[in-house]
This record gives sequence, structure tokens and C-alpha cells, in this order.
Amino acid sequence: MAEASIDLARPGTEASAKPVLREEHGAVVLLTLNRPDARNCLSGDLIAALHAEIQSIGQSEAARAIVITGAGSAFSSGHDLKELTAHRNDPDRGKAYFAKIMNACSAMMQSIVRCPKPVIAAVNGIATAAGCQLVASCDLAVASSTARFATPGVNIGLFCSTPMAALSRNLSRKAAMEMLLLGDMVDAPRALQLGLVNQVVEEDETVNAAMAFARQIATKPKATLRIGKEAFYRQIEMPLDEAYAYASAVMVDNMLDAEAKEGIGAFLEKRPPVWPG
Repeated sequence: MAEASIDLARPGTEASAKPVLREEHGAVVLLTLNRPDARNCLSGDLIAALHAEIQSIGQSEAARAIVITGAGSAFSSGHDLKELTAHRNDPDRGKAYFAKIMNACSAMMQSIVRCPKPVIAAVNGIATAAGCQLVASCDLAVASSTARFATPGVNIGLFCSTPMAALSRNLSRKAAMEMLLLGDMVDAPRALQLGLVNQVVEEDETVNAAMAFARQIATKPKATLRIGKEAFYRQIEMPLDEAYAYASAVMVDNMLDAEAKEGIGAFLEKRPPVWPG
């Protein structure tokens, strides 16, 4: 039976004042950035709320995957520049507040990478600056055919240095530098070509396509997903010889896990696996 399509919460609902909305769809949790009038820019409150949700879901026994999307016509336009600019009149010209926000945002992005559950971005509109960083920080990304991406800070005198950390770990060096140095909008087909997203779908199918990814992932053995995601991000930062040594040790531990015993046994016996738990 086909899965029911997702109808996102609309402004005017009781929960509409929350910066991040949470909906549970079986083993998949859908998080919606909920500042549509501000193009879901990352205010301090939104950053804190998203970080808290990621940590909470990461500890959940029931949740198996996460989808992040945006309310309204944008995924996220990046940092809330009005909120940042308001602190230029602080005695330190805003330095302490700027550091607080950048550190909080960086911690939130890293929580996505470290979350034991796979995280999928459903990019329903523009994803610029830290919004593009959010897409790059997710494990997978599905984009609307009308989505656009940019790291445009160079155009306003604020180089996208923190988005660079995520972008340069997803794209080739020259592709990342092209986006960072030019600051131009990149359309969805080009983002797919560059490797920023995994799939481009029709505008009204973005969340459903991401949910389909998530539901398929949710059928996989839980401990195996946790082991694999952690290992992927750890080994990718290592020199090749260290990566192989680390990955070999991970596979030994994985072989001793009950899921591997059941999965390999089921494969050899030509039967469906019955995953522990």
C-alpha cells in the first residue's frame, strides 16, 4: 500500500508559534523549520530548538530516521541578519553575541552529523548561507525542482566560513570554492550534479520523497545504521591507512553484533532476517 502524503502544519495552528515543529510518522520524525515569514532564517531560538530536537530524537528508541524541511516557500535563508545586526550597539560591538550564535549554530550542525539516526533534508525552496550549510550537514538531501542554493556571504562582506566547513566536506574543492567565491545561486539540477543533493523531484513531492528515503532506511537494522554512520564520518577525516585500520576494527566489532549474526545467517539460509529488538 502506498504511504499517505504528508500535509505540513500550516501557520495559524496552535503549534505555529514554535520555531521548529515536530511530527512523528511511525519510525520517522519530520522536523519543520517554522519561521516562514522570515524565510526560516536561523534565529537563536530556532537554532536551539532544532539542536534540542536532534538530540532528543537521537536518544529515542522508537525513531529511526529524521527529515528536516521548511515551512512556506523557503528551506532556510541562513542566519537571522536582523537579529545579529541588532547587537552592533552592544559595548563590544556585538562580538560576544556573534560568537555565541556562531558557536551554537556550529554545535547544532555537528549534532546532525553525530546523531545516530540518519538525517535527510527535504529542500522545499531556497537554501542559502547557513541554510545551505544545513543541507550539506544532513546525510541525504532531496530537493524540489524549484529549490536554489547559495553561499552568498561574499556579496555582503561576510564570507560563508562556517557553511564552508560543511560544503567543503560534501563537494569537490573546486565546486565548493566556486560557490563560496562567486556567491551565485545554484539551481537544483546543478546542485544534483555537484553532489549537494541526492535527488530532485517535483515541487509538491519534496517531503514525500524524503520520507520515502527515511522509511526505507527505517527498515534497516538499528545498531548497524548507528555503527555505519559514525564510522563514515570518522574515517573520512583520516589518512587512508588510518581509515582502513579504523574501518577494519569497526567491522570486527560489527561482526560480533547480534544484528550481523542474524543478517548473515538469514542470507545464508535464504530467509528474511528477524532483527533483534
